[in-house]
Amino acid sequence: MGKKLGQHFLRNPEILQRIIKASEITFHDRVVEIGAGMGDLTEFLIQHAKEVIAIEIDPALFKILKERFAQRENLKLINQNALKFHYEEIGNFKVVANIPYYITKPIIFRLIEAQNLVSMTLTIQKEVAQRIVAKPGSKEYSALSIIVQYWTVPEIKFYIPPKFFSPPPEVESAVIKMDRRLHPAVKVADEKMFFKIVKSAFGQRRKMIANSLKSVIDEPKEFLTKIGINPMKRAEELSIEDFAYITNELCKFCKN
Repeated sequence: MGKKLGQHFLRNPEILQRIIKASEITFHDRVVEIGAGMGDLTEFLIQHAKEVIAIEIDPALFKILKERFAQRENLKLINQNALKFHYEEIGNFKVVANIPYYITKPIIFRLIEAQNLVSMTLTIQKEVAQRIVAKPGSKEYSALSIIVQYWTVPEIKFYIPPKFFSPPPEVESAVIKMDRRLHPAVKVADEKMFFKIVKSAFGQRRKMIANSLKSVIDEPKEFLTKIGINPMKRAEELSIEDFAYITNELCKFCKN
């Protein structure tokens, strides 16, 4: 139960209270919890939010949740895969969750797709959180950094040692809050092309971009030189603005 699905239960009241504070939820908010487990975070959420939708895929844990919260009017329990939930149908919402680590990236990407997402405060692996907030030039900087920062403003709130979980994970955890931007961080002429360029560049991050972008751009060395980007640079040296500039110049070139 729980462990087979990669869940590590966080039950310490002081840590849970810190998560609530970091999430900045209010009595006006609709909050979605993913991987509700045995309901320890759920208990705090229903005390601070107008409405809580708690999603739990494990039937045994879902039964525990139903018994524990039978009389709570502002709580809706869902026994479903969180990746398949229709977030777009519930109005504006915030996410506060200690998610199973093995679905961290799929969950983040799925939530970002929902235009009605306001923010997400997630307990995830420290390493992944550091990649999300990473800046150009650092070893943590990756395609994940750019994709998340394109849509949100991420901030690591605090770290949680393994001892506070049951069972303890093998890695340290972090609570990270991602506020959705009103507008993307940069303007791009073609979002699909932008993300394709970013993923291609970081897919071979040790190579110069003149080589890593060959699958996207014809004669990339010549093109990059022409638009003023050093083709000898590696992906980790380029900012989100640089990738937007490359995308927009490529779109202009394709139109001509």
